[in-house]
Amino acid sequence: MTVPENIVFLLDCDNTLLDNDRVLEDLGMHLACEFGAESRDRYWNILETLRSELGYVDYLGALQRYRLQSLNDMRLLLMSSFLIDYPFASRLYPGALDVVRYLRTKGLTVILSDGDVVFQPRKIERSGLWAAVDGRVLIYIHKEDMLDAVAERYPARHYVMIDDKLRLLTAAKKTWGDRLTTIFPRQGHYALDARNIAAYPPADVSIERIAELTDMDFAMLLGRNAEDRRLLE
Repeated sequence: MTVPENIVFLLDCDNTLLDNDRVLEDLGMHLACEFGAESRDRYWNILETLRSELGYVDYLGALQRYRLQSLNDMRLLLMSSFLIDYPFASRLYPGALDVVRYLRTKGLTVILSDGDVVFQPRKIERSGLWAAVDGRVLIYIHKEDMLDAVAERYPARHYVMIDDKLRLLTAAKKTWGDRLTTIFPRQGHYALDARNIAAYPPADVSIERIAELTDMDFAMLLGRNAEDRRLLE
């Protein structure tokens, strides 16, 4: 039986460690420049339709569906190469890798992300995050529904979840209760949406930038009693 870790840090990828909003801006500019605004808008519409159907953003799936409407447009091959070859490492938030290195001194670090089975792993690998956590990467369609699987794979006495979506932090807190500390980096369009913020209770900790975690005193954050303090020893 696997011995539980004292602390496992569960780090989201998009808009937590990596500025995915900037990736989308670059994609939109590329589509408009190479294929025209009409094609760009058609792709966005397909992407949003797929998101509502699947529950996650499927960039390559949207491209495949787009292709069914334009079978003779060979420019689509260039569109796919833009996504696959995108320099994701350049879109990491400042200090993101430093945060991962710092958290590794406090506990086990795991990337816990939503996404598809092809593009999301590619993004995490090319950004350098896969190597930063020694391959401890979990990608689900709805990660809030997979917490039992997460706990089975990485058992811990305490979890710290870092995510830009209050909805997911709230769902995890409801499942794990006091075993979980939630940290909410206010980055990206989800985290800055006033309606999203008003719809859910606040996280245990809110920060403005992911880099702030390198200055966080986790002994103080988790050290509410002697038992919790021992988790950091």
